[in-house]
Amino acid sequence: MNMYKIFLTLVCVASLSAEIVGGVAIVVKGESITTLDIKNEMQTSKADKKTAADSLIRKKLEQIEMRERGLDVTSEEVYEDIKNTASRNRLSVGEFYEAVRNSNGLSSSEVKESVKNKLLSQKLYASIAYAQMAQPSDAEIEEYYKLHKDSFVHPNAFRVVIYESKNRAKLQEIQTNPMMTSLEVQRSEQELPYNRLTPELVSLLENTSKNQFTQIIPDTNGGFLCFFMKEAVYDKNAKLESLKDQIANHLMAQKREQVLSDYFARLRIGADIKILRMP
Repeated sequence: MNMYKIFLTLVCVASLSAEIVGGVAIVVKGESITTLDIKNEMQTSKADKKTAADSLIRKKLEQIEMRERGLDVTSEEVYEDIKNTASRNRLSVGEFYEAVRNSNGLSSSEVKESVKNKLLSQKLYASIAYAQMAQPSDAEIEEYYKLHKDSFVHPNAFRVVIYESKNRAKLQEIQTNPMMTSLEVQRSEQELPYNRLTPELVSLLENTSKNQFTQIIPDTNGGFLCFFMKEAVYDKNAKLESLKDQIANHLMAQKREQVLSDYFARLRIGADIKILRMP
């Protein structure tokens, strides 16, 4: 009997502990956000409790709004987006899944779920913000360019050393010891023009410091490659005309987020939100 009481006590303590860790912290229009949700958001976004809670309330309001507006994304739409992203990177869909798995550790089902959430958000944003946004005028573009000129100067080209191999481990060895040579690794120096690269490759190279390697990525032949950044070549006399589309897209993104922030701020004021406790 004593052993039974001890076991029962342990079970009760474990259940109570789980309730404390994952208990309901906030209720948004009848749907709960737990203390564990808030802790996870704090860890993921490196935010404080209030910022994490506000972010989760916004996400919950978005989810509810999507359902109320009847927004949905089909598996065909998800696959089409993945296929287009893979194509921009000159990869097959299978190679794209492998590249994401190698770089971020995400499975194909997790990639699909992430793409679905992205497309749902885009549909929600479009349904809320589209009618309220006007294209920026030339005067707006010029003024923004003058104030943020440095932000829109990008390299004309990247001077790199490209390492290619069927053997991923050999590329890892090269990255550890750049002076090493191997018959299994092909090496070539190239200057890659900025306007002929995919957005994903531009991002990879722009975020690689001089005299550093990029991460290893799959190539289109079933092997792997990485880049050693020698230098980025800049045009110091970049003209506004060539940057107009980029600046316009940036301004539209800012306007869209402002419209959405205002919309959900108003929605939050009128929504039934109960804050029960914080972690």
